[in-house]
Amino acid sequence: MSLQPLPSRSRRARRGRGVAQFSRGDRLALILLIGIPTLVHVAFVWFPALSTVVLSFTDWNGISGVADIRFVGFRNYWEIFTIFEKDVWSAAINNGVLVVFLFIAPTALGVLFAYLLDKNLRGGAVYQSIFYLPVVLSLAVVGFIWKSVMYSPKQGVFSTLLGRTDPANQIDWLGDRTHLVSIGEYGVSKNFAAILIAIAWRHVGYIMVLYLAGLKSVDPALREAGSIDGCNEWQAFRHIIFPAMKPINVVVGVITVIEALRAFDIVFALKSPRGMELLSILVTDNLIGEGGGNAGRGSAYGVILLLLCVGFIIWYLSNHLRRERAER
Repeated sequence: MSLQPLPSRSRRARRGRGVAQFSRGDRLALILLIGIPTLVHVAFVWFPALSTVVLSFTDWNGISGVADIRFVGFRNYWEIFTIFEKDVWSAAINNGVLVVFLFIAPTALGVLFAYLLDKNLRGGAVYQSIFYLPVVLSLAVVGFIWKSVMYSPKQGVFSTLLGRTDPANQIDWLGDRTHLVSIGEYGVSKNFAAILIAIAWRHVGYIMVLYLAGLKSVDPALREAGSIDGCNEWQAFRHIIFPAMKPINVVVGVITVIEALRAFDIVFALKSPRGMELLSILVTDNLIGEGGGNAGRGSAYGVILLLLCVGFIIWYLSNHLRRERAER
């Protein structure tokens, strides 16, 4: 075994001078490339987030000057879980149902579409474009499409297929707030169940693209080994292919929870009908909507939403890392 000679002092000095001796233009370019994105990130992410936490302990209408901000401690949180208890629990139930629903229905459909498209079917590119098309639309546009085209009581697609377009027997898809599933005095309203389909329509394409990329990265040798061992297609997918896509599963899990908790655009585009309360809608309602003008309470709702997102992500990732260490 031969030892490599250490670089001489002169060579080390030249390397050091080569790294340290940037021109003024290089240093300026480096500062701009690092400083501008950092400044933008701090200004538009960290500063609003920290300001929201601080404002949640204050009483402020959000319009008057900063001098009118009054510190009230935990009063906003106390009011949320006492005076406005029904609103916050209704929103929490809807967000929880949305999380579970996105994990079950759209994720399963996205995996199925990705698996079929991975088979290189004829016209696969066309199908992929059709399934992915809703993803490029904003949730606000999706809301308008489903409100005017799919759920219109007079001429919507669903009402027409069911023959319920007459004024006497029309279905108010987005206005029926009676409970489809009741949990005591709370529950999941029929109009919220209807909007779940619109949210799923957009989410399926996103999940499909993520898993399609994951399937393309699976080692073909694993598939061959499964076929040699006599695995059928379902067994190979369940025991070989799907476990090999662990990084994709983690990304999908985190993205699905974040999408469910921050859902806002599609409900807001429908003018926030009763029965569709979400935590993000409560934030806006307390800031600018009905009963608004309370930046402190709206910020408190925002902090609760932030803690739910961060708490789940930390728990999910820590459990995933713990299982990986145990498998090693």
